Amino acid sequence: MVKSYEVERDISLGAGASATLGQYVFHVAGFHPVEGPNYHATEGEVIVTKNNEQIAVLRPQKRVYRVQNSPMTEAGIGSSLQQDLLASMGSELGDTTWSMRIQVKPMIRFVWLGALVMAFGGFIAILDRRYRTARRSSDVLEPVTVATVK
Repeated sequence: MVKSYEVERDISLGAGASATLGQYVFHVAGFHPVEGPNYHATEGEVIVTKNNEQIAVLRPQKRVYRVQNSPMTEAGIGSSLQQDLLASMGSELGDTTWSMRIQVKPMIRFVWLGALVMAFGGFIAILDRRYRTARRSSDVLEPVTVATVK
C-alpha cells in the first residue's frame, strides 16, 4: 500500500519558491551553510503546509565530508503516524536554486508495526508450555543395535 499511494516529484526550487504535491505545499524558506564535526553542508529549510496550516519543517542537507571529499545527501523527514513527508537536495543549479525531490509516503509506519506484531507473536510462542518442559526419558528413543549373522 505504501508504494501504491506514494507520491513524489523532482523539481528545481530556489529560496522563496513553492511546489505543490497532492494536498501539500512545500515552500523553500532558504538555504544556509552548516558545519558538522567532519563535514560542511548546505542546509535547506522546507516548510510543509496543508490547507494553509503548517504540518512540518524539513531540513534536508547536501554534505561534503572532509576526508572523502564526496557529496552525500541527508533527507529532511517529517514523520507522523499517517505518513512521512520527505525532501532531499540534489545538485546546486546556481543562484540558490537546487534540484530537489519531494515525497509523501503514506502508511509507512505500518511496515514497522508489522515487524512489531511478528516479534510479539514470537514472544507469545516462546511462552508456550510445550517449549519449556523437560523431556522425560521415556520420550527419548533408545538407539537400536542390529546384530549381524556370520
